[in-house]
Amino acid sequence: MAEDLKTLDDLKSAVAPVEQEAPVREPVRDELGRAYATGKRKDAVARVWIRPGSGKVMVNGKELNSYFARPVLQMILRQPFQVAGVVDQFDVQATVKGGGLSGQAGAVRHGISKALQLYDPGLRAALKAAGFLTRDSRVVERKKYGKAKARRSFQFSKR
Repeated sequence: MAEDLKTLDDLKSAVAPVEQEAPVREPVRDELGRAYATGKRKDAVARVWIRPGSGKVMVNGKELNSYFARPVLQMILRQPFQVAGVVDQFDVQATVKGGGLSGQAGAVRHGISKALQLYDPGLRAALKAAGFLTRDSRVVERKKYGKAKARRSFQFSKR
């Protein structure tokens, strides 16, 4: 067989192409037809359930507009639905703990994105391309001993 192969083209034609099929993802839903996911950002952790509905978002038992009063935070929560093209098609129930409002909004967005791709695996490509399925791992650096803050030293006095 080695005598038959004289060029790279002969080698390419002799080797059968190996095609790997992407795993077919199945929707993951509970008995109530909801998809569940956990989202994280900074110190905030959000537990998110989504189900088909009219676009109502409840965070810790409050409406979206009353829990996240700043329009920027509300926009952050709506981003996954806009990217996936399913605005006002899902109701969201979220409980979030830890961190500040900005970190909590990021955690809920991460949870919504993960839950959407579990509910409908066809939405995964758009959400992944937008970067919503990646956990933002940036957290506050801890304070070190001998320092005023994480990196800032105490004021130096020459005399």
